[in-house]
Amino acid sequence: MCDKEYYMKMAINEAKKALKKEEVPIGAIIVKDGEIISKAYNIKESKHDTTKHAELIAIQKASRKLESWRLYGCEMYTTLEPCPMCAGAIINSRIKKVYIGAMDEKTGAAGSVLNIFNDYKFNHNVEYENNILREECSKILKDFFNELRKTKNRRKNESR
Repeated sequence: MCDKEYYMKMAINEAKKALKKEEVPIGAIIVKDGEIISKAYNIKESKHDTTKHAELIAIQKASRKLESWRLYGCEMYTTLEPCPMCAGAIINSRIKKVYIGAMDEKTGAAGSVLNIFNDYKFNHNVEYENNILREECSKILKDFFNELRKTKNRRKNESR
């Protein structure tokens, strides 16, 4: 297994933590010099806060650890393509590279719906690589949403 697959598996482990808490299972980690310096998963449902995306939480934790908002030399691994909010935070935090598991055809901002990393001129360029363990990252999300639909349909049928 290469390093990027190893680190993506760590991000998937974070997504599984979100799944256990009935959150959308997205995980992110940040690596600097081969060391994982932060881990996070979505908690926006439990916190009732749309900004509690895995990527943003991972950036906040890494910034605290490095005592800087500038995350020079850091790489992020995220199980789902960042949304525009997260992509903007990635640029602003000066992350060097983002490794993405599954693409997000509804709100993705690294090539699916739009590409904030390539299509605009910012003061910092972010490298990125898509489809790292794509099947595994996609499956956890698909299974989550399928189960959510089944639960909603069950509740709907029970209320009739």
